Amino acid sequence: MTTTEDHPTFLGMPPFPEAAQAALADEQLRANLHHATHTIRDKRGSVIGELDDWEGLRTRAADIKDRTLRDLGDHLELLEQRLTERGVTVHWARTDEEACAIVADIARSHEVDEVVKVKSMATQEIGLNESLADQGIAAWETDLAELIVQLGNDLPSHILVPAIHRNRAEIREIFRREMGRVGRPAPDDLTDEPAALAEASRLHLREKFLGARMAVSGANFAVAETGTLVVVESEGNGRMCLTLPEVLVSIVGIEKLVPTWEDLDVFLQLLPRSSTGERMNPYTSTWTGVTEGDGPQECHVVLLDNGRSRALADEVGRQALRCIRCSACLNICPVYERTGGHAYGSVYPGPIGAILTPLLKGPGTSDQVDSLPYASSLCGACYEVCPVKIDIPSVLVDLRRQVVDAHRGGVPSAEAATMRSAAWALSSSTRLALAQRASGLGGRVLSRLSRREDSSGRGVLGWLPLAGSSWTRTRDMPVPPTRSFRRWWQRRTR
Repeated sequence: MTTTEDHPTFLGMPPFPEAAQAALADEQLRANLHHATHTIRDKRGSVIGELDDWEGLRTRAADIKDRTLRDLGDHLELLEQRLTERGVTVHWARTDEEACAIVADIARSHEVDEVVKVKSMATQEIGLNESLADQGIAAWETDLAELIVQLGNDLPSHILVPAIHRNRAEIREIFRREMGRVGRPAPDDLTDEPAALAEASRLHLREKFLGARMAVSGANFAVAETGTLVVVESEGNGRMCLTLPEVLVSIVGIEKLVPTWEDLDVFLQLLPRSSTGERMNPYTSTWTGVTEGDGPQECHVVLLDNGRSRALADEVGRQALRCIRCSACLNICPVYERTGGHAYGSVYPGPIGAILTPLLKGPGTSDQVDSLPYASSLCGACYEVCPVKIDIPSVLVDLRRQVVDAHRGGVPSAEAATMRSAAWALSSSTRLALAQRASGLGGRVLSRLSRREDSSGRGVLGWLPLAGSSWTRTRDMPVPPTRSFRRWWQRRTR
């Protein structure tokens, strides 16, 4: 496979990211990914097999999400009302900049220069840690995998397991090298045994938990009828963040709503089985406003749009807003397994990231965003495992169409022009016959120029001019047949 520099855009398709090339060449990374994704897949398969009507649950979850999205405005207003009634301050953020500014303002108002964080894809999406750091506020990740990524000055590679690309030996070295710089140092005799690594992180984080006056979280779900936020996790760090600090700020994507507790029950069955292969999450934390004397005494909820309204307006793509961030599609995807999350160049990796990021940002935003819908083999495995039945392959194809249709500088892309020309020729039998005759003439000329043949004896070209060179740089082009099927049939039936 060639690098981006060697493989320019062909027929409107964006170049393959260089990060993917590096991932394909990293044997240790690929081994780490293979081991982790296959382990989770096997666990998931065993626990969903225990349910009598797994497909029924998937259908019900998809229906709940679709109904909620159809009346999203009404549900959001009800959620705001219920939160306000229970002493929560509700903020609305249209963009990532607005959301980050709200959190920073709250921190400054309490003279806070350090916050602890619950693992949250929404805060990753808006770049909260970096934004707070620019204003002198340190944000400490408390999820073990997120802590590994943060200490390693790295980026998450997976929605559920951000440090999936690291093995135990690498984690041990990160802890020994970095922990002493930012707090309690790792013990000199630290081994790479999971229990030892977990204990080192526990001692490191305990001081952060006990000293923090402000915490930031996301939410897996928000129940509109009661104004309740829900966080599910496996380690207990989230509960420490949600109960110990004086101030709690929760950043919640507006698509995270479910209307009722009865609806929530469906997702609490689907999420743990699809994400970690467990029957239920070890920790499910719910909180409804401020309770005097217990937990944070000041709560803020930031309802985040940041492109979700754009996605909602896309008739094909809006189903991506059903996503419950389980990461089942990443664990089954053959592309993700070989490249990892960094190759996608976006906060949301894997199949769901390949559709969610372009939907949130819009096609044409950048070459990187436009490349994401092509980061798939369209095998359909992601749709088969999705607990909320997001038809990711169909959305990918539609997004590819949007990328192709996007005009650059007022000029249609090469692929769009090619397809329009093909549609014009194929829509008329007369034009098709003329095109076939021209193709046959070209085939006779090119057959003489061809220097090689394929296994069937047909001539092939190893070079084409202009845009065609992008194709023949990595593959051969068969010479057009000298006689069309139509002409062959006419002579045969005379």
